[in-house]
Amino acid sequence: MPVRRGPVLRKGLLNMRKVKITVMRQTVYQDLIDEYENPIEQACDMKVGQVFIANGWEKPEGLCMSAWESMSAFVMALAHGAEDLYGGWMKNSRSAMISCNDGFRPVSFLIEALDEEAEY
Repeated sequence: MPVRRGPVLRKGLLNMRKVKITVMRQTVYQDLIDEYENPIEQACDMKVGQVFIANGWEKPEGLCMSAWESMSAFVMALAHGAEDLYGGWMKNSRSAMISCNDGFRPVSFLIEALDEEAEY
């Protein structure tokens, strides 16, 4: 049986998909930190390879809030069945590569729509 893509209508309601968020890369600009950042107790604790599953467009537990604010619109679009964001920018039409807005320690995330429906 073929897998149904995009949003699913069930009893008049639009069901969203789960979305996989994978930490792909983290960069640290130590020279910028040394020159501009005030000392902070806890910097970003994301680890390369770490995976989060968004239930629809709900923020996964443990995901950095700043990163979520950078990617939530993309997660929401993919959860609702959007494809070909930016007109074919990604090889997988149901994905996006997004970086958080931390200028000292940017993290790149691969965001992918799953075939699994979100649970509510």
